[in-house]
Amino acid sequence: MLSQKTKYALQALSKLAVNYGKGPTLIPLIAEEKGIPLRFLENILHELKQEGLLISHRGRNGGYELAKHPSRIKLATIIRLVDGPIAMLSCVSLHFYQPCEGCNEKHCGLKGIMAEARDAILGVLEKKTLADIMDD
Repeated sequence: MLSQKTKYALQALSKLAVNYGKGPTLIPLIAEEKGIPLRFLENILHELKQEGLLISHRGRNGGYELAKHPSRIKLATIIRLVDGPIAMLSCVSLHFYQPCEGCNEKHCGLKGIMAEARDAILGVLEKKTLADIMDD
């Protein structure tokens, strides 16, 4: 399941996607419109800025905007930045691999199924972008 933090990040980014090319969007406006606690949203957006996904602007007309076009930001990238691995088991993660504790991978019947599940999920998330979830 997606964490609440990731859900909030996707909601906020969908709003920024609609405003792409129109200048920065104020954090309180996003928080109010999306029903996201302001402090939590500030932390999320700051993290995404640190990862290069957002650009921040200071001052009276400041706020955040996307660093690149919404169609160039994959949902899988966002989820990994906020939550980490997409795979349900660390032993099948493409970017965050770690062997499972107490497991013999050579004889694990679950690993193959979880790798197949990961591939199915990634098949969607690697193709879909922020442009696909933009607010109406």
